[in-house]
Amino acid sequence: MPDSVTIGRPTALVIGASAAGLFAAAALSEFANVVIIERDHLPDGPEPRRGVPQARHAHLVWSGGVLAFNALLPGLTDDVVARGGRMAHIMADMVSRAPNEVWFRRFLATHHRNVVCSRDLLDAVIRDRVLDHPRIILRENTTALSLKGDAARVTGLRVRSGEEELTISADLVVDASGRGSRAAQWLIDLGLAKVTEREVNAGITYATRLYKAPASASSDFPLINVQANPASPPSQGGIILPIENNQWLVTLGGTRGGEPTANSDAFVAFALNLGDPIIGELIQNAEPISDIVTTHSTANHRRYYEKMKRWPDGFTVLGDAVAAYNPVYGHGLTVAAQGAVAIRDVLRSTDLTATGTARRLQRAASHPVAAAWDLAIGQDAFYPGATDTPPTTVEKVLARFVDRAVATGARNPRAMGALLDVMSLEKPATRLFSPDMLIPILFGPKKQHLQGPPLTEAERKAAVR
Repeated sequence: MPDSVTIGRPTALVIGASAAGLFAAAALSEFANVVIIERDHLPDGPEPRRGVPQARHAHLVWSGGVLAFNALLPGLTDDVVARGGRMAHIMADMVSRAPNEVWFRRFLATHHRNVVCSRDLLDAVIRDRVLDHPRIILRENTTALSLKGDAARVTGLRVRSGEEELTISADLVVDASGRGSRAAQWLIDLGLAKVTEREVNAGITYATRLYKAPASASSDFPLINVQANPASPPSQGGIILPIENNQWLVTLGGTRGGEPTANSDAFVAFALNLGDPIIGELIQNAEPISDIVTTHSTANHRRYYEKMKRWPDGFTVLGDAVAAYNPVYGHGLTVAAQGAVAIRDVLRSTDLTATGTARRLQRAASHPVAAAWDLAIGQDAFYPGATDTPPTTVEKVLARFVDRAVATGARNPRAMGALLDVMSLEKPATRLFSPDMLIPILFGPKKQHLQGPPLTEAERKAAVR
């Protein structure tokens, strides 16, 4: 180990320099010397990574993620803004249509602020902060092959670095390798049971293209979001995300039978046919500055590691390796950060090497996973063909209640605040049953729903010149 590590501290290995892996390393550095095992060579700045293909599409970091980011790495969101990102007020800086086709008013009263930038910029800022830590070491071009140890305790990791295979010993191994994680098979190889898994796949394809922002559109131009309606298949939606360098990142999505393609001649036509043409109208005269990138891997997939009867000491799984979500909900990055905060909080009262600590870490990290999972499948389970298990009666009742909550939040600022507390993963779903939501639902007063997108005439004119 280099001289920068502290002699006598435990050693933690983190598989993957994903956002989840970097956040985990930041959390663990308080208690251990950390080595990040990364199979790729990382870029020096805000550039695409081969291992993160979904990074080309629109990403949001909800306010629950903002809180977790800054808890782990104080001032991180300020760093993002300093390098060209933006803190957008939700809802004032957003023009958004809900899945039930209700337009939200642009209320000013909510406290929620979301990080808006490209994923490449966000990853670069996180990397710079984490890898600058003296107790965190990065091993690039190194592939994790298998766990070492047995069903009772994981003791390290077998890796390949170049042509060499070697074993690295550790007190804790954290798998943050993403959707392609092999942890489930590794545990079977140690003699443990197969983990229970569930997939809900709405069959959504995403297509993304970068545009040069119109010269007259201000740097604080609102996000434009038309969400797909599960009740009207094939369901289609899209988003314009104004990002750094005066660019608009435009992502379009559609379910089975209504997917967007990489055909540049069809991109604007697809956007004009989303149920509301606002996105198409705004980009039809804009200058495209990239090719179209498509992604088909958008299923919600969860592994219930926290429910396994036996769990080895010395091993924890985080991030997309536990649960990966349909990117449209923007919860993956928030859950990654909140999971890292959860393991940090456990380790502040529990020794990292103690018997049972790894199980406690796994269970603590499952709480933000469960919250985001329930929100995602609460929508996606209703798409045709999304799951072999149809929605339960309880799920159907809850979905109807959420529709009422959305309809109420669209025209009442107190209800909107409660809705955003839940959608941003700041507070649990029980917040939807608070007086802030129930009183407006039951007693009003009820303003009329908006008949179209709440884009001001000045904003529209600036964007379409």
